[in-house]
Amino acid sequence: MKRYSEPVPATGPAWVKSSYSGTNNNCVEVAVLPRGGRAVRDSKDPQGPALAFAPGAFDAFIGAVVR
Repeated sequence: MKRYSEPVPATGPAWVKSSYSGTNNNCVEVAVLPRGGRAVRDSKDPQGPALAFAPGAFDAFIGAVVR
């Protein structure tokens, strides 16, 4: 697997939580990165690590999960 990274803007990405999350904090949040990639993090640890997906790789990931 090839590593992918993108610079994160100084103001930080806008993280979005699923509408299925409800009011609990056991969620996954997703952000769009400047070059079209996506980042995913655990909402319980917003200062913790995030996974970065290359453009297109996130779509493939979601497509595989939805099947």
